[in-house]
Amino acid sequence: MKPFDTLAPELARKIDFVLCDLDDTLTSGGRLPAASYAGLEELSGHGKKVIVVTGRPAGWCDMIARFWPVEGVVGENGAFYFRYRRGENRMVREFQRSEGERGRDRERLLGMLAQIRLKYPELRLAADQPFRISDIAIDMCEDVKPLPKAAVKDVAATFGALGAKARVSSIHINAWMGDFDKLSMLSAFLRDEFGMSKSAAKAHALYVGDSPNDEPMFAHFAHTVGVRNIENFAAEMRALPKFITRAAGGQGFLEVAGLLTRAAKPVSPKGGRSRKSSSPRRR
Repeated sequence: MKPFDTLAPELARKIDFVLCDLDDTLTSGGRLPAASYAGLEELSGHGKKVIVVTGRPAGWCDMIARFWPVEGVVGENGAFYFRYRRGENRMVREFQRSEGERGRDRERLLGMLAQIRLKYPELRLAADQPFRISDIAIDMCEDVKPLPKAAVKDVAATFGALGAKARVSSIHINAWMGDFDKLSMLSAFLRDEFGMSKSAAKAHALYVGDSPNDEPMFAHFAHTVGVRNIENFAAEMRALPKFITRAAGGQGFLEVAGLLTRAAKPVSPKGGRSRKSSSPRRR
């Protein structure tokens, strides 16, 4: 991983989309600093379209898509994307699984968790679980005593053996039903809302993350950055980002926002944000 400040200015100018994780990428110490939010505003003001890509729940993502200076959110590790069309006063919500499938999935996942708890009775669902619609999240360090790394790895592997898909973030073990991840839904978002092919996205998007559940993006995109705390997981990851910031968490994100905005020209507020005129697909 090269230092991010070695990114060439001419390459920075080609970046149109900034795709970023939330926890421990935009946040620091479990909080969203004012400076991180200001960084999002700066990127938007310089014509960069920001999309948050997170494992956090639908309830949080609806608020982020509606109120934050972003183009939208991919949530619950790729279960859906939300985009608020401000000119139309309308929220676009696209899901990987139908409502009926999601209900059945939750029952299966909770059954799997009950089996796993026979070995690990200390496992607790994350505090944000009531706001989820597709997956379950097991707290591994956010509001509980940190789970040992061996236990985290075993729990994720057991979910996989039982037929679910599981990924580890910096705070949660997420499990869901269905063959999708952050990358698949992010690709659909870029295609449906902006008409971008995968090859165009590779050339004009930059992804910023911090943990193993960001690996699909690190492997796919040409321009990828890890904030410094990715070093906590680097030894167990197969795909690492091309660059790394000098600071961790939100301060690392500010390095990214600062370099990209210095390389770009501000956009007039009258210009607004470009929007695709055609209707999004329906599943």
